[in-house]
Amino acid sequence: MATMAASRTISVEIVGGFVTSEGGGNPAGVVFDADTLDERDMLEVARRVGLSETAFVSRSSVAGFKLDFFTPNRRIAHCGHATIAAFARLAELGRVQDGETSKETVDGTRRILIREGAAYMEQLAPAYRDPQDWSGVGVGADDVLASLGLNTDELDPRTPPVRVDTGNGFLLVAVRTGTVLAAIRPALERVAAVSDRLDLIGYYVFTTDAKATDMDATARMFAPRYAIDEESATGMAAGPLACLLHDRFGLRRSRFTIEQGVYMTPASPSRLDVALSLSHGRIDGLMVGGYGTRLREMTIDL
Repeated sequence: MATMAASRTISVEIVGGFVTSEGGGNPAGVVFDADTLDERDMLEVARRVGLSETAFVSRSSVAGFKLDFFTPNRRIAHCGHATIAAFARLAELGRVQDGETSKETVDGTRRILIREGAAYMEQLAPAYRDPQDWSGVGVGADDVLASLGLNTDELDPRTPPVRVDTGNGFLLVAVRTGTVLAAIRPALERVAAVSDRLDLIGYYVFTTDAKATDMDATARMFAPRYAIDEESATGMAAGPLACLLHDRFGLRRSRFTIEQGVYMTPASPSRLDVALSLSHGRIDGLMVGGYGTRLREMTIDL
């Protein structure tokens, strides 16, 4: 278990989130018992850890635990793989048991479910904004295509690029084939500019091409606004994608499996399981989950 000594030496566990049976996943920093750290401390630790996100776990009076998330350059309200990493490790340490608990974040509480070593986190019902709804923000679908180096005929015709929010905002971009997905070389400054205008965490580019994956979709994630060029598992984006597959791709079921990290360099395959909560055919919430595994530990002197 990670602890903090009076000398301000901070122990950080590096834990893979959304790992597969062969490994892979997305590593997150996890600092337990972080109650004495302020926001400036957390940002400095996250910067020096250097991973896409670091989670800081402390006591909560309203939930099972309080979690603060930081990328190397700023706070982020939620982080899927760091949540899964933290709670999977808490379960392994015996600090939580199978069943329901919760996390407190800067924008409220969310349910967490622990089941046989896997952790699942609650997200909200989806809110969609299509390009025609982006009036006044100064960007359009053409800007999205230019930032990814894509042509219109490379997009999946079933949906335009769409902003989807289940707790964090992501731009979901559907492409026709795995070949198109693999070939994307984003112009990261343009991606960051569009992300600023649309208040996004980043882009989640995906395909349902059966030749590219045996799961429901395979995806790539670009979030340069948060100092993340590309990452291998994004739980807060897999939830919106499952909602889109249900609502716009005609997959009228409640469970989806998303693959990520296969088409990044180096590859780090991740598996993200999504369970939708449906009421009269409409999504009113969801849970996203997977497994975590401890990779190593590092220390940082503040």
